[in-house]
Amino acid sequence: MRSFESELTSLKGDALHRSLRPLKGPQMPKILSGTRELHNFSSNDYLGLAASDVVRAMLTDAVRKYGAGSGASRLVCGDLEPHRMLESQLAKLKGTEAAIAFSTGYAAAVGTVSALVRRGDVVILDKLCHASLIDGARLSGATVRVFPHNHLDKLERLLESSMDAAGDDGRVLVVAESVYSMDGDWADLFGIVRLTKAAGALLLLDEAHAFGIFGKDGRGLADKLGLARKVDFHLGTFSKAAGLSGGYVCGSEAGVDIILNRARSFIYSTAPPPAIAAAAHDVITRIFPGAMGERRRSELWNNVRVFTEAIADAGSPLLREPTSAIIPVILGDNERALAAASRLETSGFLVPAIRYPTVPAGQARLRVTLSANHAEGDIIALARAIAKI
Repeated sequence: MRSFESELTSLKGDALHRSLRPLKGPQMPKILSGTRELHNFSSNDYLGLAASDVVRAMLTDAVRKYGAGSGASRLVCGDLEPHRMLESQLAKLKGTEAAIAFSTGYAAAVGTVSALVRRGDVVILDKLCHASLIDGARLSGATVRVFPHNHLDKLERLLESSMDAAGDDGRVLVVAESVYSMDGDWADLFGIVRLTKAAGALLLLDEAHAFGIFGKDGRGLADKLGLARKVDFHLGTFSKAAGLSGGYVCGSEAGVDIILNRARSFIYSTAPPPAIAAAAHDVITRIFPGAMGERRRSELWNNVRVFTEAIADAGSPLLREPTSAIIPVILGDNERALAAASRLETSGFLVPAIRYPTVPAGQARLRVTLSANHAEGDIIALARAIAKI
């Protein structure tokens, strides 16, 4: 029998071993690792709301009103007022008939994909889709097909063969992310929507890294591009720009009802804490559409511009102009990426080395993420430190 020790030795030999990094204090642009203060350029807290006074107050008020826990799954006795308020507001924001909230973004992705398709159906994913979407596809029992990232010709061919294979009684689901979590680039949404609709397939779009940042009132990239109503299911999370936790999916009333009845990660999980649901409702109702949301989105995009210009001025221009708050610095080799991250940490910057299987083999990288809260001087200092590497 293979020992755990030998497996760990193999991971370490391939520079793929991971360990936790204990941090102190709230999620902020500066954090404590042991006794050292580091500039945090690794968080998905894009609008800087996670430790903001306004979101803290929303959550504190909600705890006083609704308590700490939900007590049970939604289908037992955990279906509380804040959950319904949140889902109603989500559907309104996304322009859909219905919405359903999950305890995490991972649970939302796994549960939704595995609920919408089953044996005899086909699910088609972009190769760079998040692990949660891939896991949902595998768990569903449906035939899984993958197309190279944004490769529309391959998607068209897969749609053609998949629609034939599924037949009149089958279902074909195309899955893509609007903003990809490790590359920071956009899906070719115009092409994906065109091909999916022409074939008569369904489209599930994961807006995790776009929700709160793009579109009117932070509705997402599909809204920004005028394609929101062409998307059948909108997936997202409150753990990034909203500064909280949890996931959601929006879609037709019948589609959401199927998810409620078939998503195991929904049925067999305790409902999200009511205070979190209430605070998420307040964020998407009062912050995303308001002056604070507009200001923080503007500050975020300004910080992206500052980093782009600073790293070019330092002699290491990026391979492409950033289109999101996620900026990858591709180094290729695992050891090289780990060494670069270590050197940056020595210089006072927390920027993680991302390796296989999170990214394809041979594409290890530094993943820089920017926040509305980052100071311009710190961004410039980071750019110069990366340029030296």
